[in-house]
Amino acid sequence: MFTGIIETLGTIQEIKKEKDNIHITIDSSITNELKIDQSVAHNGICLTVVKIQDTRYTVTAIDETIKKTNLGSWKEGDLVNLERAMKLGDRLDGHIVQGHVDQTGDCIAISETNGSWLYTFEYDDKLNNLTIEKGSITVNGVSLTVVNSQKNQFSVAIIPYTHEHTNFKNFKVGSKINLEFDVIGKYVSKLYANKI
Repeated sequence: MFTGIIETLGTIQEIKKEKDNIHITIDSSITNELKIDQSVAHNGICLTVVKIQDTRYTVTAIDETIKKTNLGSWKEGDLVNLERAMKLGDRLDGHIVQGHVDQTGDCIAISETNGSWLYTFEYDDKLNNLTIEKGSITVNGVSLTVVNSQKNQFSVAIIPYTHEHTNFKNFKVGSKINLEFDVIGKYVSKLYANKI
């Protein structure tokens, strides 16, 4: 479990394909605190640490993860948002994040609003995911509050701190992003769809 509060950024150093899997080596300031077999969220994708060497560590993504996320488009030099799993008893500063990406979306608009930024994202609503006005959403692993919730799109407002300390600063119109919808919202939407 995660909270969607990004600890740091990592830089992708190497990407190796092996059969249907991809091994990603990342340089990060938290590497010395990691252990083999530990879960770390990378742009909201929960991946297991399989190797550690100096300031770099390696994780492996399987085909199912590659198909469901934007991981297949990652390149060496890309910045990824990193968060280690939450500790039991810690404050939940964001919201409950599983690290299981529901689907990808596309950035369709970015506007600077006198010191903050408004990002608008579009997603395929045929997968029955939904956002709720003022509810929570995870975008590339970042816990955010939904504004302007619509059937297949929503916006989020980004403060300067989040802009500087996540990879939001590298988003452009057309950027593909990972989305994990709020677990409570998913439950409500299933109840509504089944009219329970």
